[in-house]
Amino acid sequence: MKCFCGQAQFFSGRCEHIFASFFGAAGAAVLLAATQSWAQSSAAAAQVEQATFEQATLDMRSGNLEAAASGFEMVIRHSPAFAEAHFDLGLVNEERGHYEDAIGNFEKALTLKPHLHGANLFLGISEFRLNHLAEAVAAVQKETAAYPKDANAWMWLGVVRLAQDRAEDAAEALDRADKLKPGDQDILYHRGRAHLLVSKDSYAEMFKVDPHSWLVHRVLAQANAEAERHIDAIAEYEAAIQLAPTQPGLHEELGSEYRNANKIPEAKQAFQRELEIDPNNVLARYKLGAIAVEEGDGATGKQLMEAAQREKPGLVHMDYNLGRAEMLLGNDDAAAKHFEITVKTDTTAEVVEQAWYQLGTIYRRQHRMDEARSAMATFQKLKDEDADRTQQRMKKLVAPNDASSAAAPTETQNPP
Repeated sequence: MKCFCGQAQFFSGRCEHIFASFFGAAGAAVLLAATQSWAQSSAAAAQVEQATFEQATLDMRSGNLEAAASGFEMVIRHSPAFAEAHFDLGLVNEERGHYEDAIGNFEKALTLKPHLHGANLFLGISEFRLNHLAEAVAAVQKETAAYPKDANAWMWLGVVRLAQDRAEDAAEALDRADKLKPGDQDILYHRGRAHLLVSKDSYAEMFKVDPHSWLVHRVLAQANAEAERHIDAIAEYEAAIQLAPTQPGLHEELGSEYRNANKIPEAKQAFQRELEIDPNNVLARYKLGAIAVEEGDGATGKQLMEAAQREKPGLVHMDYNLGRAEMLLGNDDAAAKHFEITVKTDTTAEVVEQAWYQLGTIYRRQHRMDEARSAMATFQKLKDEDADRTQQRMKKLVAPNDASSAAAPTETQNPP
């Protein structure tokens, strides 16, 4: 059975029938309305009509659409003022791809019952399927106005706005949908797409207003950094700094890219310049402290990193780097505490792996041999698992006939 919401270009692979939500409490309302209508008929006729309606509903649920359509049409012939039967027939016709017929069914249902829950939504979906975008928006907006807590209605409003190339309006609608129904994959997919388009539009406008702005270079630098094109990122940050030499944050971001490119002296100089411009830049202070530790200066590294920690607790890898600083200073007890926190809380596999190695070294120096052996065994296990993952990645990248020439995985290095 094809899903109502199943066009691949609009949905993220999860096939969920939106109309299923109408078979709960709303379904009970449908049956109540039917009962009221049948009460006006003879008992025998009402019994037959009720059985026909219930069977048509079961056929719709099971995907037997032709039988469902015949059943609802029969009910409508006997009870032409029964709005819910027109609505259900519309759902069946929409599912069959008979969108023009579905539009007529939903419009009839709304004529009989203007505030029928779901009718405007599915009317809008049928209009959307026929690329009648203005009509689709008008219908779905009526649904969101009448039922402002209906997440599906807000999502569909966002979908139609995306089709109209109105990304900001789409993002606003999809934000509402996400608040009403957090964690829904379809909503998250469309919301992410809408916000991405808003960002692209904003950046395009930046280029249009001033292609030589330092902000344009910063955007390009950040894009290169995210793609791990660190040399290109460095060039864009340097161009931005030429245009805005005292702009807070630029030198810290440049320093991070120098560090990623293993240009440590340049990174230090950039972080130091950032602190001259903005003495309160916590990240520059922390990263400068980490470099000091890498260069063997535990005292300076500890001082800088603890100052950063006081300003902003929870900086990434802080306990690991403080542990390394304490090791350089010979404070094994303090170092061990930091590494023990690292292996429990850090989420970066390489950092956790190295923390276990450092713990094994400290425990051995403290003559805690059982703990040292356990820590080293854990380190080796994690290292082997990392090597296996590396081999698997390489197998996917290297053609089968070239697999024998693949390079061996590199040794694990201390994380920055």
